[in-house]
Amino acid sequence: MRILRFSLVLSALLAVAPPALADETISVAMSNFAFAPNTLALKSGVPVVLRLTNTGNRGHNFHAPELFAAATLAPPDRAKIADGSVEVEGGETVEVHFTPQKPGTYPFVCTHFLHESFGMKGTATVN
Repeated sequence: MRILRFSLVLSALLAVAPPALADETISVAMSNFAFAPNTLALKSGVPVVLRLTNTGNRGHNFHAPELFAAATLAPPDRAKIADGSVEVEGGETVEVHFTPQKPGTYPFVCTHFLHESFGMKGTATVN
């Protein structure tokens, strides 16, 4: 009888438990010479999949060292980020999984020659 009662209580608790947070996917298109969108709204503590798609035929990068430093990076994706940048070759897509931890406003740019000057920049806001 105790096992049955315990099973019923456990079932009831599991039925009302909040669902686990799912990764939020944010897609950013990288073209000559823009990010679309160029403003990102992120939530502290909410896992994100940043999907970077280079629609151009030459390389671009997503350089956001402060954003990545203020986040927890998924272990398999740490190697995709070098000196705060994610390189994306022409026609390719790269996904980075991370969880922003610290509220703030973080700039991102493409550091390839003159790309930022031509407008390839934006901001990510973490609330």
